[in-house]
Amino acid sequence: MTDRWALAPAEDGGVEVAALGPDGLPAGPVRWEADLAAAVRGRPEVARWVWRSTAEVYPRLLAAGVRVERCYDIEDAETLLLGHAGRYGEPRSAAAALARLRGGPVPPDPPQRAAEPGSQSPLFEPQSVHLPLTDLVEVYADQQRRHDTTAHPDRMRLLTAAESAGMLVAAEMNRAGLPWSAETHRRVLHELLGERYAGGGEPRRLAELADQVSEAFGRRVRPDLPADVIKAFAQAGIKVKSTRRWEIESVDHPAVKPLVEYKKLYRIWVAHGWSWLQDWVRDGRFRPEFLAGGTVTGRWVTNGGGALQIPKVIRRAVVADPGWRLVVADADQMEPRVLAAISRDPGLMEVAGRETDLYQAVSDRAFSGDRGQAKLAVLGAVYGQTSGDGLKNLAALRRRFPKAVAYVDDAARAGEEGRLVRTWLGRTCPPAAGAGDAEEAGIPQDDPVERPVEDGWGPGYASTNTRARGRFARNFVVQGSAADWTLLLLAALRQACARMSAELVFFQHDEVIVHCPEEETEAVVAAIGEASELAGRLTFGETPVRFPFTTAVVECYADAK
Repeated sequence: MTDRWALAPAEDGGVEVAALGPDGLPAGPVRWEADLAAAVRGRPEVARWVWRSTAEVYPRLLAAGVRVERCYDIEDAETLLLGHAGRYGEPRSAAAALARLRGGPVPPDPPQRAAEPGSQSPLFEPQSVHLPLTDLVEVYADQQRRHDTTAHPDRMRLLTAAESAGMLVAAEMNRAGLPWSAETHRRVLHELLGERYAGGGEPRRLAELADQVSEAFGRRVRPDLPADVIKAFAQAGIKVKSTRRWEIESVDHPAVKPLVEYKKLYRIWVAHGWSWLQDWVRDGRFRPEFLAGGTVTGRWVTNGGGALQIPKVIRRAVVADPGWRLVVADADQMEPRVLAAISRDPGLMEVAGRETDLYQAVSDRAFSGDRGQAKLAVLGAVYGQTSGDGLKNLAALRRRFPKAVAYVDDAARAGEEGRLVRTWLGRTCPPAAGAGDAEEAGIPQDDPVERPVEDGWGPGYASTNTRARGRFARNFVVQGSAADWTLLLLAALRQACARMSAELVFFQHDEVIVHCPEEETEAVVAAIGEASELAGRLTFGETPVRFPFTTAVVECYADAK
């Protein structure tokens, strides 16, 4: 079997292809073919396609009914290799990589476009530079040499392969779409919000709640304007700093109840209301643009549509096709299991080797059976709550699991000192690492421990807040390693689904959804377990740690939780 072939779309609409040798350079003549899909379809023996960008090539192949087994995404690999060298943020296009290689001026990356509802177009604008195949493989060959200079070349090669596989998964999920019942969605909106008024104003229920808020304050107040609400509370003799629910719910005032309800419904109306439904759901499918590795930690994002923040009530609209089911799988306590694997702490690995409640097992060892305290301690160690009760919990955790706590402590210290911090496979945190915000850093929004939102977590990665950088680095080694593991999970599950009618339709952090015929559900559940076990071995080597999933087979997504 020919191992690798390179592929480069040409400006005239054709495509250049060539077999590659062990050095990454062409092993034969560069051939021009008129049709991209025909060029790939005609070479079923190719084990891995090497191309500039999956987002440029693969949607076109999928539209023509062509699926590839494996690829190598040169621009994604460039991002990872630049990061490993401490040069995160430099232009990562193939054209920029070629310019650096030849010592010429480095062009900026083309601007990332905003997603268009229903669009299946590439991520970057069409003016992205088309490189001749000979230039492209020159970059590829150099990347192969650069892999050999990394801290752990085999792990780094696995990471770039896994990230490229993730790009294939994302493109296939974008094309498949998440099954969505527009009729159910409209019914839910009517139940929650009432009738729509002409002219696009607030629906009836929001208008009623706004009137109740104003009546409680004794004057007209706009509940959708935080400054107006804060001012109204001040005039009532109550000082609040924000209109966040946790703060205003502690206030004794008749406006609180309708205000909290208004805010909840307002978010649904704005983020997933009738306009969203019209923009993003077509032909029974919601197709957000999934971006693999969209954050510095490697976690995925979507370029529009808000797919990773679907409220539970709106999940009622995610309904399987007739005769099909949704297999919804959640990884159980993923972060502490990952910490066990990367720290090699014997005690924590033993606990994480069980497919039972990890927090309860930790509590039995270190917290006198108090599961809540154990969970706070473990998450506090990962996310950096090291003051107050968090310090006491951390001390108890350190006594029982010293290598695990030392691992994240060392990462935090490296971050504070401005040193590079890496995941188990080699994804690298920038030396001056702010996290954009809590979501960018991978902090779950329902996390019970303190969130790092002090100065230094603003947009960008140039934080001067030493403590914030340390907290992000502490989190990065766990969340980033978890993201590496999930890439291999998805790659394995993708291959399993290809042998069935099942299709991967959704992924976020520690949850995956497969849409499949009812008769395939048992096979899909088994495939998820097998993929998890394989991903654990490939990512972390042979350890006792297991990564179990809680799996539900449902017709409606809302029924899975």
